[in-house]
Amino acid sequence: MSKFLKTVAYVLTVHVLALAAFTIFRLIEFITLGGMIADKEASVLTAFVKGLWFDNVIACYVGVLPVTVLLVTAAFGFCRRWLLRGANVWYGVLFGVAFMPSAANTPYFQYFFKNINSSIFEWFGYAGTTSGMLLQEKSWWLHIALYFVVTAAFVYLLVMLRRRFTPQLCTKQVEKLKPLTTASRLIIAVTMTGLCLFGIRGRMGYNPIKVSQAYYCDDAFLNQLGINPAFNLLTSVLDDMRKENRELHLMPYPEAITNTRRWLGITGTVDSSNVLKRAVINPLPAHTEAATATKHRPNVVVILMESMSANLMGTFGNNSHLTPTLDSLYNHSLAFDHFYSAGIHTNHGMTATLYSFPAIMFRNLMKGTVTPHRHGIATVLKEHNYNNLFFMTHEAQYDNMKAFFATNGYDDIYSQESYPKSEVVNSFGVSDHFLFSYALNTINRKAATGKPFFATILTISNHPPYIVPSWFKARSKDKEQQIVEYADWCVGDFLKKAKREPWYKNTIFIIQADHGKIVAGSGGELPQSLNHIPLIMFGPGVPQMRYDGLGMQVDVMPTLFGLMGMSYTSYGFGQDLLKSPRHMVFYSADNQLVARDRKRCFIYSPSLQKSFCYDVLPDGVLKENPNTANFADLKNYVFSNIQTAEFIERHKKGLRPKIRNYHPIHD
Repeated sequence: MSKFLKTVAYVLTVHVLALAAFTIFRLIEFITLGGMIADKEASVLTAFVKGLWFDNVIACYVGVLPVTVLLVTAAFGFCRRWLLRGANVWYGVLFGVAFMPSAANTPYFQYFFKNINSSIFEWFGYAGTTSGMLLQEKSWWLHIALYFVVTAAFVYLLVMLRRRFTPQLCTKQVEKLKPLTTASRLIIAVTMTGLCLFGIRGRMGYNPIKVSQAYYCDDAFLNQLGINPAFNLLTSVLDDMRKENRELHLMPYPEAITNTRRWLGITGTVDSSNVLKRAVINPLPAHTEAATATKHRPNVVVILMESMSANLMGTFGNNSHLTPTLDSLYNHSLAFDHFYSAGIHTNHGMTATLYSFPAIMFRNLMKGTVTPHRHGIATVLKEHNYNNLFFMTHEAQYDNMKAFFATNGYDDIYSQESYPKSEVVNSFGVSDHFLFSYALNTINRKAATGKPFFATILTISNHPPYIVPSWFKARSKDKEQQIVEYADWCVGDFLKKAKREPWYKNTIFIIQADHGKIVAGSGGELPQSLNHIPLIMFGPGVPQMRYDGLGMQVDVMPTLFGLMGMSYTSYGFGQDLLKSPRHMVFYSADNQLVARDRKRCFIYSPSLQKSFCYDVLPDGVLKENPNTANFADLKNYVFSNIQTAEFIERHKKGLRPKIRNYHPIHD
């Protein structure tokens, strides 16, 4: 075999080894998460075949340079040890980086039910917290170890290959080449480079390969299993960078704004900088004198529970008895049965609940070079002389929280920096029981001043790494269930102790989740458990009833102020559910938009430009419906609201949304 053909053999062997490594990571994901497969009749083999297709794209990205350099130089009979060693280093480093998303994808998918995407770069600003989370959650250690094992094995085989091929390729013997031989070698070299470039493109046709090529069945897990995580991360980053994707184009702005205003009952001329601005007049509770109401305005305590999906509660059919506190409260409060989070990240839940602004896919609306200004519960209550408090477990800088909340109505912000170092248990700070204890003592001091207060308590326990205190005696043996029991107990303990305090009887409590988590399988293209969350309200003037209508986090603020009889200027997307019931709700999950009513669910993926339509069966199960025309109103609903939110955001950032043929809108 000539030196040239041996060089071809070397690059092809490396390519095959890389594909084998990617396949190992995919096999690990399948073995670990195979229980998520809903369609038992779908071919698993097809997912792996499609996976090789996408793996080849990444392998070609990495290999195109060494293939070109090694084969072209070999065509002229040139080879040096340093050249082969350099190719080995190139392969080892870049494939080592490419393997990282594949190794990390299993725990990521398990938590978010989607492949790794550009949203992970939000975590890079908190290297200490993120690394702590990775190292302290024991269930992730296996995946970290597997990454190093597979990568080390790959690098070892690279070294063995180089040692085997170096004596054969890098000899002192000079090849005597005929022009025809050199020409034929060059043709082969160019052809293989062309095949690499074609591999990067991934397919024939007008457009290069997209993630939609992985979709082949009705099972959401199998469809995503075939997508190489490095490919998904790379394409999502590239999509973010593309000019046309910096601004959402779901529908024309004037149409979206007109629709949203009509649904919210807003009339009059549109203020282009505050398109949803309106005065909300809430009459005082019956038989209440204005002076008395003003003097004795109720305190407000909002508890945002980390990842507390409604599907974890006995109220919603969970038989593991994990949430006795929440289940009991559902029978003695204003409790909502069909309530949904704005997104699947904590920042989404906070901006929606506290400021009545929806999630715009994976964007963090609390961050920015200039901290955004928002109107919400805290800013309104501050105008009424409330003392506004925010309690979190972790560092204040996380997600720009301290700057954001200090800018938007909160007076005092308590975080990991406020607590004894001895109480810090992991990268996300203190445990929930300490947080509630600290919050209660602080609230007692503030209440003693006589001023009304608004306290927001953000828990963390139901987020990896799970830390269950040794003294807590859980019923379950499973740690993921134990942590839910603990989170529920912490809320109950806080309420029991707060009930002894004089301020309790004049306080409205709101308990809900920031978002859900995957519980008991996928259930369609997007697991419903990720967004279906509990909402509980109780206190003076709050009726005890089960609310059977639809609701979402942006509705918390207007519903609260309606109960309080507090008039205010609204800039948000919410409505008072007790006065204006919703017929539809909308939310998002990174790269997906959702709208639903009681009987239908519409999911849209902008990156795929694909719709998924489902009938909601009486037991809550989603059944795919191919007749997309029946879902046009849901599509229009979510498109209009999200496009309006896009318009508002761009104005806040000093950008001018591109509106063609724009004329002022009159309702």
